[in-house]
Amino acid sequence: MRLLVLGAGQQGSACAYDLLTMTDHEVLLADRSVDRLPDFLETYVGERLQLQLLDARDQEAVRIAMDGVTATMSALPYYLNLALTETAIEAGSHFCDLGGNTEIVLRQKELAERAAEAGVSVVPDCGLAPGMVNILAGYGIRQLDEPRDVFIKVGGLPQKPEPPLGYQVVYSLEGVLDYYTTLSWVLRDGVPRQMDALSECEPVDFPGVGELEAFHTAGGLSLMAQRYAGRLQRMEYKTLRYPGHAKAMWTIRELGLLSTEPVQVGECRVVPRELFITVAGPKLERDPQQSPDLVAMRVEVCGTHQGREKTLRWDLLDRFDPETGITAMMRTTGFSLSITGLLQAMGEIEPGAWTPDEVVPPEAYIEALAERGIQIRFAEE
Repeated sequence: MRLLVLGAGQQGSACAYDLLTMTDHEVLLADRSVDRLPDFLETYVGERLQLQLLDARDQEAVRIAMDGVTATMSALPYYLNLALTETAIEAGSHFCDLGGNTEIVLRQKELAERAAEAGVSVVPDCGLAPGMVNILAGYGIRQLDEPRDVFIKVGGLPQKPEPPLGYQVVYSLEGVLDYYTTLSWVLRDGVPRQMDALSECEPVDFPGVGELEAFHTAGGLSLMAQRYAGRLQRMEYKTLRYPGHAKAMWTIRELGLLSTEPVQVGECRVVPRELFITVAGPKLERDPQQSPDLVAMRVEVCGTHQGREKTLRWDLLDRFDPETGITAMMRTTGFSLSITGLLQAMGEIEPGAWTPDEVVPPEAYIEALAERGIQIRFAEE
């Protein structure tokens, strides 16, 4: 079996590593640059890991790369995913991606009939959040007779926070700022509505980490607010950070420093967000060996079962792996992508276009995570 991973960054590299260590399949890793691979991939190059220079905007080149590929996993920016989905359907390759943009996912879902006719499955939003959290939330909803509320909280954090933001970049800073500046979909009284990012900040005590704060950010629910409109009372996704982060980022945002509208600075036109990324980005980057990260996740589903009030809760606390050098964010996001792609390749997901909560088998998914040392703790109250 031949599998294709698009994107040789952190998440794509972690996805390729997982495919190589957990299966005996051939893996093709493609990107515009493949000459700066992490150490954990080097030993596989030239054996079961093949590298290919590829511009994902060149649809014909992508179509050729997908030839003979059973499943394609994309760790590229979300704005490329629609065209990649169309090409995968044409090539007859199953397709999944990390998603993160609701409008793009809606358009991918419109390709369901074409995908089904081609005999392939399309599953966007397959990382940590969206992805893992949606699978668990859907699992909980189906276990209750009358599900009512869903609360999701997730954060990628440094194990030892440093000022001024108590945060270090664990994936694209550009993506983080998108989430901090885009309205977040929620359900309130059964009706989908949008909330301001960084709003409704609340304290959270997370075992093994300590005091955190949670606030609204975009993207984490995928299409679940729309899917469960009128069926649930409340559903929301919040990001976890160390206390004080939300207020600091709100101040930076309100001062206009995250704006994408150019401003005149002397004789130059400058985009404030690009300037912020250029100046602040290097200050927020850390060597993971020196400053290891963690991922904290909590999914709670509340309602009634057999006439009794019940809360189902899934907690995850994963940490940087010093042996491989793979961060907790790469493990929980890149491995989630590879697990989904493998389920598709094995025929465990029926043809069509689906979000993870609709179609990924939760028991098999949780078991696959456990095989990789990613332990999800379940509690019932």
